[in-house]
Amino acid sequence: MEGKTVFISGGTGSFGQKATEIVLKQNPKKLIIYSRDELKQFEMSKKFPDSVYMNLRYFVGDVRDRDRLMAAMKNVDYVIHAAALKQVPSCEYNPYEAVKTNIIGTQNVIDACIENNVERAIFLSTDKAVEAVNLYGATKAVAERLWINASISNKTIFASVRYGNVMGSRGSVIPYFIKKRDSKEDIPITHPDMTRFWITLDEAVDFVLNKIKTAKTGCIYIPKLSCMNIADLAKAIAPNNGITYVGIRPGEKLNEKLISGNERNVMEWEDQYVIYPTHNVYTNDEVDTLRVRGVGGFNYSSDGDNRITIEQLKQKMEGLNEQTDFR
Repeated sequence: MEGKTVFISGGTGSFGQKATEIVLKQNPKKLIIYSRDELKQFEMSKKFPDSVYMNLRYFVGDVRDRDRLMAAMKNVDYVIHAAALKQVPSCEYNPYEAVKTNIIGTQNVIDACIENNVERAIFLSTDKAVEAVNLYGATKAVAERLWINASISNKTIFASVRYGNVMGSRGSVIPYFIKKRDSKEDIPITHPDMTRFWITLDEAVDFVLNKIKTAKTGCIYIPKLSCMNIADLAKAIAPNNGITYVGIRPGEKLNEKLISGNERNVMEWEDQYVIYPTHNVYTNDEVDTLRVRGVGGFNYSSDGDNRITIEQLKQKMEGLNEQTDFR
């Protein structure tokens, strides 16, 4: 990032704040935090004061506002598009608002990247875009396709990163379980077999920032992750509390899925999977240099074999406590 101008949409969220912390250590020419919440920007400026970080800028704006994006991205080298409406119930109740932010807003970011000759642009996707069962997932699936399509015949390198729920981020289940533990209440779990992938905020940010340097245009990158049973997580956090099973909510999946068996051009690397675009961006020689996991028919789901035990979850929680402000 040294000497580069970096732009993060939705930069006041959990991801944006952790990314800011890491990027600022790499001496960028400028780091632009773009979000619509002036209060969060004010609070973030207390954490990263301009008296210390003179290369940090806060721009109030919405990804729905194409003209504002065009102006904000002038002379930007790298873009990380993290802005989105993410709460499943809210998106279900306000469907067109989700469409305007997650789909139209993403196209606006793409247009601004192309217009301003941005070098590299990374889109943050989600497991919910895979075989979507709710509106949030559907909007992110469309946004993924827009981002991939933008890679055709443009100088900007457009690539995506796809991962699931982030442990320790805002909205994570962990603080909720801790609150229940401290109040000695039963912990509500949707289903005894519900599983999720484990990725921390630090791991997610490191993976995304690595893609800024290494990503090929049009590709979707998925980290290899451990998976856990949610009931096991509750037992690791609150072993003395009871558990109440309340049933799966509308729009919720029993397991996270990061790759569908219907997706093609899935390649495996040592620490990640890569989905190459179906349009002819790369030659066969380039693709053949990778180890092929499968050309369709491969499902990467959190109910796989790489399961974390309760004891391992306790150890991971200790490490997570050192990185977050909850105990």
